[in-house]
Amino acid sequence: MADAASQVLLGSGLTILSQPLMYVKVLIQVGYEPLPPTIGRNIFGRQVCQLPGLFCYAQHIASIDGRRGLFTGLTPRLCSGVLGTVVHGKVLQELGSVTVQKEYSSSFDRVIKETTREMIARSAATLITHPFHVITLRSMVQFIGRESKYCGLCDSIVTIYREEGIVGFFAGLIPRLLGDIISLWLCNSLAYLINTYALDSGVSTMNEMKSYSQAVTGFFASMLTYPFVLVSNLMAVNNCGLAGGSPPYSPIYTSWIDCWCMLQKAGNMSRGNSLFFRKVPCGKTYCYDLRMLI
Repeated sequence: MADAASQVLLGSGLTILSQPLMYVKVLIQVGYEPLPPTIGRNIFGRQVCQLPGLFCYAQHIASIDGRRGLFTGLTPRLCSGVLGTVVHGKVLQELGSVTVQKEYSSSFDRVIKETTREMIARSAATLITHPFHVITLRSMVQFIGRESKYCGLCDSIVTIYREEGIVGFFAGLIPRLLGDIISLWLCNSLAYLINTYALDSGVSTMNEMKSYSQAVTGFFASMLTYPFVLVSNLMAVNNCGLAGGSPPYSPIYTSWIDCWCMLQKAGNMSRGNSLFFRKVPCGKTYCYDLRMLI
């Protein structure tokens, strides 16, 4: 119980600290650019036309809604984090009681069984908490049109159920699940290969090296599966009655595959992946807030 409580507290603290970052990231993902590009320099010192970064974007939000506005959507996100931690731990506990620790025939078998166990726990947590994730995203995206449709947690639940039914709570679930599963298997498989064939077992700092390799492969896997995160978030807010989920910020997608194809065709599969040094791609157009240019 003490470990679970500490995990919940730590997770909640990180959620609060990272809320402004996620808020900016979500608005960028839906294609909202409230500020025009400026002339800046990239990491190599060359002059480039850049879109506003994290701090400029956050300052713009704070200038309209105040600093408190940077934490819009925090309540449902905290609920999602706490519930997800509890469900994840309970599922792992149940699976652990069934599959008692045994000596597997090989370390690769152990990796497969541990990854499968983790996959089931994560998928269960994602499934249970996805409605809160949808509410979080929609409460953030309504900043674009200055709506107040998804302000309170209870009111948001009633609104989604009344307008979309149960299905509305799981908008964007499939690409999110696929992204999590692919990322998990990529991360653990690459870490296994590196730890088994690239690292020398005789090194005194082997445990540290293996933890570093796990972190590196995790970062690499998250980069590869980012398009699933983007598509999931876009589908969660698409055609939900908000300006940010409708043209010109977002087309009306018929399915998450349609969303994927349209993003890929436009070269926007990594939109929102970087919050700094956001260079304006050649030939791309953005929906700037005309009120900011007057």
